[in-house]
Amino acid sequence: MLLVGLTGGIGSGKTSVSSRLAERGAVVVDADAIVRELQAPGQAVLAAMVERFGESILLPDGSLDRQAVADLVFNDDAARADLGAIVHPAVRDEIARRVLDQADTDNVVILDIPLLAESGWDGIAGTIVVDLDPEIAVQRLVEFRGFTEADARARIATQASREERLAKASVVVDNSLDLEHLEAEVDKVWAWIESQRTAQRDA
Repeated sequence: MLLVGLTGGIGSGKTSVSSRLAERGAVVVDADAIVRELQAPGQAVLAAMVERFGESILLPDGSLDRQAVADLVFNDDAARADLGAIVHPAVRDEIARRVLDQADTDNVVILDIPLLAESGWDGIAGTIVVDLDPEIAVQRLVEFRGFTEADARARIATQASREERLAKASVVVDNSLDLEHLEAEVDKVWAWIESQRTAQRDA
């Protein structure tokens, strides 16, 4: 197994990159998808969140109202820390379990983790950083994901800075242009991954 980290700020297009890597044969362990699974009705993580934040974070059908949670925590450092203490250990354990399942394979495993620059991960061969100007990220969040500009900027402000992420990068994907450019960038990343696989086999 070759284990590679993938990260990028909100609005960077990290999901577009991970899906293209999956098309090239990688196994993607998606932290955001795991979060959604662990926050589903009946899961211990959701129960702990309700205990901490109250029933107001639930929709009428009992599922999580993500916007209600965002409204509670993004301008409240203590609430955000409490949310992280509930969610992050469970997510990290599930990521570790899925990586362990791949340990004896020859697969390229992509750890798709938004907070990789902040939290790190042991045993990765390198880190792919999806990069673009934060102003473009704000524009895309407003245009394509329905954020208000203020909410987009607040979300970006809670994450590692562009410079902090780039400092951790083994290879950078420039996602500031069109999809054709992005395909070429992912081809470049895949060539880097293949070079890492060769080095690992020769070691």
